[in-house]
Amino acid sequence: MITSDHKGMSMRKLILLTLTLFACSAGNAAVLKIATVAPEGSAWMEAMRAGAKEIQERTAGRVQIKYYGGGVMGNDSKVLGKIRIGNLHGGAFTPSALQSIYPEISLYGLPLVFDSEEEAAYVRERLDQTLQVGLAEKGFVSFGFAATGFAVLMSNEPVEGLADLKGKRVWVPEGDPISYATMEALSVSPVTLPMTDVLTGLQTGLLDMVTMSPIGALVLQWHTKVSYVTDLPLVYTMGFMAISKKAFDKISADDQQVVREVMSDIYARFNEKNLVDNKDALQALLNSGIELVPAADGEKARIRDVLAESNRGMAQQGDFSLDMYNLMMQYVEEYRTGTETVAGD
Repeated sequence: MITSDHKGMSMRKLILLTLTLFACSAGNAAVLKIATVAPEGSAWMEAMRAGAKEIQERTAGRVQIKYYGGGVMGNDSKVLGKIRIGNLHGGAFTPSALQSIYPEISLYGLPLVFDSEEEAAYVRERLDQTLQVGLAEKGFVSFGFAATGFAVLMSNEPVEGLADLKGKRVWVPEGDPISYATMEALSVSPVTLPMTDVLTGLQTGLLDMVTMSPIGALVLQWHTKVSYVTDLPLVYTMGFMAISKKAFDKISADDQQVVREVMSDIYARFNEKNLVDNKDALQALLNSGIELVPAADGEKARIRDVLAESNRGMAQQGDFSLDMYNLMMQYVEEYRTGTETVAGD
């Protein structure tokens, strides 16, 4: 027996379907094709697909999002190439993917800049909007950044300090000169690979170590090929969605607002949930038999000094804005001292 409630629900679905088909037949539907390395079935993918459904419903089918998960569209350079020719319209990226287009997007990921999630949050409250505007000026619309926790050093031999790093082969993302220079500063041998090839690199011995957030290592299964994690918050990591502004501008202003509301909400929830998940993921790594190695006495300070010199040197040679770097470090200092600088001082 069909109740009046069921009839009402069926009628709403029928109206939505009719509006969707009308929009498509009228040629008004915008289909945004988005690539991501997030595996199908993961919580990240499920949340993004739920968001796509909400956007389609709220725009009566005028905006549809088609995701290509699991890295099926290739590495970052291939995805960006497909965006340039219009075969894709965007992707879910880490900062290194767009570093060549907008170098400042990698500022948060400079090594040992932040001591804690709270410190990073303080700086992000003051700089996120500036970075989003910078991305837009380079042709990409974004919807906020989702922290994925601190990347830690994962290896097959214990690493307690600088001496243990020397000569080891470590993964560096493609198109990421900042990470490359960082590893060289630490006397490590950087090996450039797309993210999709890292697991194979660990399996074959091409790589001795990787830096990745615990949650990322779990999702990508890298943890199955390492034995040790060094207890040092090396790099602050985050992810974001970037859609070609050219494609986004073809959507009406009202529908753009819907997309912004839905996707911004998703990334805000990712930002909160991922930090909790990352702590749980670290415990999961340890429960799986991976050993936590503390940094030896004084080694964190030694490594910080080496990397601070490297970070400033890259800024001074123009790898990214020196002014933006100084502003970020000003906010870091404000947090640590509890003294906020007043504009004009």
